[in-house]
Amino acid sequence: MKWAYAISLYTQTHCTARGLQPRTIAAYRSTLWQFHAWVLVHQADLSPAGVTARDVLEYLEYLRRQRHNGDSAVNRQLTILKNFYRALVAMEFLEPAANPLVHFPKIKARPRKLPVTLTPAETERLLARPSKATLLDVRDRALLSLLYGTGIRASEAASLQEGAVDLDDRTIRVTGKGGHERVIPLNERVVEILRAYRRLRGPRPPRSAFLRSRQDRALSRGAIYERVRCWAQKCGLTKRVSPHVLRHTFATHLVRAGVSIVTIRDLLGHRLITSTQIYLHVTAEDLRAAALRHPIGRLAESLEDLLPQVHLPLQPAPRRSSG
Repeated sequence: MKWAYAISLYTQTHCTARGLQPRTIAAYRSTLWQFHAWVLVHQADLSPAGVTARDVLEYLEYLRRQRHNGDSAVNRQLTILKNFYRALVAMEFLEPAANPLVHFPKIKARPRKLPVTLTPAETERLLARPSKATLLDVRDRALLSLLYGTGIRASEAASLQEGAVDLDDRTIRVTGKGGHERVIPLNERVVEILRAYRRLRGPRPPRSAFLRSRQDRALSRGAIYERVRCWAQKCGLTKRVSPHVLRHTFATHLVRAGVSIVTIRDLLGHRLITSTQIYLHVTAEDLRAAALRHPIGRLAESLEDLLPQVHLPLQPAPRRSSG
């Protein structure tokens, strides 16, 4: 089997049948072609069936040493390669014994870090920064409010259609990972901001993009990242702010407001509750506040109160023997 046919078979047949998003499929295709390019240089005309576990190990080492990929990027490439070979076996284009990754050792995962979030004061500064002087400012105000007010991903905001924004019902309908749709309720303040943007922007067909670029085209995912970074810099935030940081902030603020983790999972569109549980973290300020509220503060008297003006010895005096 040739590489071109195998990669096309996996991405266009297997991945499409699984309902993966076009952007995800494109990323998988790019990764597989990158691996194929490395194989051509180091192993000449080696076919997919001829790849060994040693070849994959050498490739991962190449990614680390020469491409300077971190643990997360290396693990992502390995996962794609594993899924690629597993799919070829499942579709009976490759014998199980020819799968070089069937017994491949696991790579130690990178320690999971707590997500970066904004404080309520930082969030307020960011949302208030775009003025109402131009249509683009009003659009960006709507974008920031939408990201923080609903927790949707940048890709979901970019693909949000005009007909999926129901301001009378105060809901939006988005398509998340795996093609799964979910309906998210809107806060009344977010509804007001979106309504102002829609009124100034003018009517659009139901299947057109809700967020429009300067050229009146759909605002791309990359442009959404750029606009969020731009406004964070303008209001003087030192943190690296992205749409995903606003998504983390949305979830963390809901946890602190006492919203159920199951409800937050559904709002975020997570398939597994384990993906949402990271938002149960507490900050240093939360820990410090908990320590200050501990009952020991009012139950235990200080030593100075118990023994005023008394100088204590370093240790008890030794006992004399009775003999």
